Amino acid sequence: QVQLVESGGGLVQAGGSLRLSCAASGRTFSGYAMGWFRQAPGKEREFVAAIRWTAGSTYYADYVKGRFTISRDNAKNAMYLQMNSLDPEDTAVYYCAARRSIVRLTTADEYDYWGQGTQVTVSS
Repeated sequence: QVQLVESGGGLVQAGGSLRLSCAASGRTFSGYAMGWFRQAPGKEREFVAAIRWTAGSTYYADYVKGRFTISRDNAKNAMYLQMNSLDPEDTAVYYCAARRSIVRLTTADEYDYWGQGTQVTVSS
């Protein structure tokens, strides 16, 4: 049973930084992709970033490109999202997700496993 547990959310001022972590367990993730999504109140869940677990290739939504960095640690079965230059528009619950494929990485419905989410609040 795959389990994903996010941590690292919190309250930060605009311009600040946070680092989210996702601890993954239940299997090895070779051949998987993992991603970060976010959902603000009253809005749809949206893609933030994704990484192909084996190759390490990364993908970003335009609105976070240059500010956020996704990475993974194979040995720890962990994924991270370094978020810099945070803006109040980044306020949302951030979710870690895993997909049993390495294509179509930007669509939430394609992901097979989800964490419980961690709140990120950016104050102005």
